[in-house]
Amino acid sequence: MNLVLKLIAGIVAGMVLGLYAPDFLIQLLFTIQTLVGQLIKFTIPLIILFYIASGIASLPQGSGSLLGKTVGLAYGSTIVAGTLAFIVASNVLPSLVGGNVLEAAVEGEKLKGFIDISIPPMFEVMTALALAFILGIGISAINAEGLRKGVNEARDIIEVLLSKVIIPALPFYIAGVFAEMTVDGTVFSTLKTFGVVLVLAIIMHWVWITVLYVGSAAAMGKSPAALLKNMLPAYFTALGTMSSAATIPVSLRATKENKVSDSIANFTVPLCASIHLSGSTITIVTCASAVMLLTPELALPGLGGMIGFILMLGVTMIAAPGAPGGAVMSALGLLASMLGFTDAALALMIALYLAQDSFGTACNVTGDGAIALWVDKFADEQEAPETKQAAES
Repeated sequence: MNLVLKLIAGIVAGMVLGLYAPDFLIQLLFTIQTLVGQLIKFTIPLIILFYIASGIASLPQGSGSLLGKTVGLAYGSTIVAGTLAFIVASNVLPSLVGGNVLEAAVEGEKLKGFIDISIPPMFEVMTALALAFILGIGISAINAEGLRKGVNEARDIIEVLLSKVIIPALPFYIAGVFAEMTVDGTVFSTLKTFGVVLVLAIIMHWVWITVLYVGSAAAMGKSPAALLKNMLPAYFTALGTMSSAATIPVSLRATKENKVSDSIANFTVPLCASIHLSGSTITIVTCASAVMLLTPELALPGLGGMIGFILMLGVTMIAAPGAPGGAVMSALGLLASMLGFTDAALALMIALYLAQDSFGTACNVTGDGAIALWVDKFADEQEAPETKQAAES
């Protein structure tokens, strides 16, 4: 929540500076924005490479079909949630969001930072994604402990970079973007859109949680109200921590109160904390739709054009950093490469996402409990024939 307050302070500071500050202060802010933006671009492929490789390499082995079913349920929930979010956003937002408000409202030469530096990434996003899968699957296949340790340590380095440098610098980055929009005369229209998008995303989180638990309860003959009541401590803990990983102890206790066996809960909840991101996907898809409607250089694609992005998004966010904003940082590369987002559009995505990150995380965590219910059901069905066969013999 501290980060959200800093983000709001950055937005306000950017607006005040854009309205009243002398040119050299605005140029100094633009310089910071440029440096942070270039660092983010450089780091994106490294986030994808080391987090996905580490996540795949660390998947528990020897779990047989239950591992595959857990991963399939988590990925399926993420993809369906993202698809439904786009269908709703693409039909609702155009009537609520004014188009092309990011287009400059003043003519003439714009202010720029004092330096214009470029830090090219080591490789492209898709190269990082392919390499991550090759390394992750290879490490798991041959049990390469040395390489696994190296990948995990590289992931830890990137996480320190995120938590100690990039995330703390985001308020300055956002302040630069909002100062630029204030100078251009587009900031107030953009802020109006913020409120609409955030409310819509949170409503869709609640709808998706309801769908998961009503469907699960109907299939298992349980009360959806009772299941959701038991998961409320995990939901509210996630609102405060903004981290699925930090909420695991509470999620485990809540899941076990829903009568999920200890062994299944201990297996599925920590795993889903890394791979189940339905709430984050809802937010990213909704915010991306809004930013595309706001930006004249971008066009909102149809469902067919957006499905590929959603499918890739469910993969790139695997083992997203536990730090707030990890999911959107992992998604920036796809937003740029697949949807054509500009630097200004990416900055708006970061601001929109972080403003409700706690609600997206709470949706992720609460959904983990529903997946655990299904895995527990599959485990019981799998054990029943084995028990019957043993009794007969």
